[in-house]
Amino acid sequence: MFFDPDNPVMRLCAAGMQVDGEPAKALALFEQAWAGRRDDFDASVAAHFVARHQATADATLAWNERALQHADAITDARVTSLLPSLCLNLGESYRIAARFDEAEQLAHRGVRTVNALPSDDAYAQFVRLGLDRLLERLAASR
Repeated sequence: MFFDPDNPVMRLCAAGMQVDGEPAKALALFEQAWAGRRDDFDASVAAHFVARHQATADATLAWNERALQHADAITDARVTSLLPSLCLNLGESYRIAARFDEAEQLAHRGVRTVNALPSDDAYAQFVRLGLDRLLERLAASR
């Protein structure tokens, strides 16, 4: 994923990931990132991480939807590496909510976007595997 070390939202999200094993601390940092968002990219990244620490599947789904909505408003190349993971997470939220058609559409969108990334990129490989597993779980649930 694109990382700008000068971006305060990105720094807060990175700090939150470092304490991800302590959900309350991580969520507090991710919520600070959300409060400090300055544009759709910041909002998308922050929402993506806030979604990880929600108490309910419905709340996770809402934050994942918010993350993708903001990503879809980004008009520059920063969105390229962000979209595959957002599609994976929202697709999984839709699968959990038994919204299988929407989940499948997002999984396929995620595959298209991850295929635009370098094939030797570790992040792309990780997300590609997640998307493959999501499609397998969807196929098994039909």
